[in-house]
Amino acid sequence: MSDETLTATLPLNLAAPRWARPLHTLARRLVLAKLARLGTGVALGAAPAHHPDAPMGAEPGAGTGSDQTVSQLPVAVITGSHPDRPVVSASAGAVAVGSGRLLVREGDRHWCFGQGEPLVEVEVRDPAFWPAMAFGGTVGAGEAFMDGHWECEDLTGLVQLLLRNRPALMDMEEGLARLSAPLRALLHRARDNHRRGSRRNIAAHYDLGNDFYRLWLDETLMYSSALFTRPDMSLAEASTAKLELICRKLDLRPGDQVLEIGTGWGGFALYAASRYGCRVTSLTLSREQAELARQRAAAAGLADRVEVQLRDYRDQRGQYDKLVSIEMIEAVGARHLETYFRQCGRLLKPTGAMLLQAITIADQRYQAALKEVDFIQKHIFPGGFLPSVTAMASAMTRACDLKIVHLEDIGPHYAETLARWRDNFVRRLDAVRALGFDERFIRMWRFYLSYCEGGFRERDLGTVQMLLAKPGWRGALPLGAW
Repeated sequence: MSDETLTATLPLNLAAPRWARPLHTLARRLVLAKLARLGTGVALGAAPAHHPDAPMGAEPGAGTGSDQTVSQLPVAVITGSHPDRPVVSASAGAVAVGSGRLLVREGDRHWCFGQGEPLVEVEVRDPAFWPAMAFGGTVGAGEAFMDGHWECEDLTGLVQLLLRNRPALMDMEEGLARLSAPLRALLHRARDNHRRGSRRNIAAHYDLGNDFYRLWLDETLMYSSALFTRPDMSLAEASTAKLELICRKLDLRPGDQVLEIGTGWGGFALYAASRYGCRVTSLTLSREQAELARQRAAAAGLADRVEVQLRDYRDQRGQYDKLVSIEMIEAVGARHLETYFRQCGRLLKPTGAMLLQAITIADQRYQAALKEVDFIQKHIFPGGFLPSVTAMASAMTRACDLKIVHLEDIGPHYAETLARWRDNFVRRLDAVRALGFDERFIRMWRFYLSYCEGGFRERDLGTVQMLLAKPGWRGALPLGAW
């Protein structure tokens, strides 16, 4: 099923109750004024039905439409106090930091913002979209998408456009949108990753059901960035290439005792045990994942070399030759970073090494991000956070004797991974519904996958593989391994 088909199935509801119209009008003006930071903004066919100085709560009349194409629009900005009845200015106004245009449609009224290519179109299908975004910022916009209040055939492109124009994106979180931030922050703090909180947070995402994840992950069931060493690779081949790179960086050998923090569905443990002869102990807090990982190990004849334990990493004892943690650190939480690295240092032998794969945010934005709660943290990964390379390195330095011996960013590969997941997910929507998930859940996941893909395509997010070593490590690093 294409995005166009998904769009066509949405009901159009532009007839707001009379009592709600003043709120929608005010919210529309606030949002459109902020979108003007994209560079330009002009309404097509939105001729006002009354004087521009009419009361703020008065709803402008419906436009008559326009045959003017977007590429023929004059350079203009929204000016004055009524941004849904704009005055065309001869000046381009504030120039966008990035490039591209956003076309917003609501019934027969249209507004265009920005300059250049690409063009991304958003259709407002319910006026409740405007207050959701005005008072909720980007989180409110995501929730309005979940509710079917707006649609976009290229969600990933929309995310990319906004990231290229960060001043406009940041504006969305200012003003009245700040009113909802304290409540989100309070909810996020209540989801702290202490032992009980971690179990609850992990279950909220990973215990949605193994059948759900099997619908759109590849047969390796890896839920982390793949590595596309060739453009014609299948997703399963790229996931396997990532696993092979991790094993080679760690210089895995037969008989190595390996600890994995964050089992997933057992993809790494099965690969390392079968291809390299290791004995893998894998820790998870997800009962669903543990059950399936054990089944897969038994089916592969690896039950004697792969042990899956339902245990918090903080409670693990013993020492291991190698340690692996693939995109689990995002569930640790900023408050617990030093605890995490301290425990990793304790669990490694004096000659041991650790491979850490992590989704990262830019160092320059890390501190600000700690004070914010985004759509992913509220709806997808409760208790989640994104570390920066410097934040991880600093916490590690304070907590243990591990040191970084190699680091590389494979972020662009995550964009392709997410695109493949999204395509698989959309193709299997009937099966998703058959599992009992409703349309709001489906739209939430569509938004989540595109939101992340756009972040990686614009290099707003990174994915690093860090090889960390104890002082006695003398392993060989396969430079240029892929």
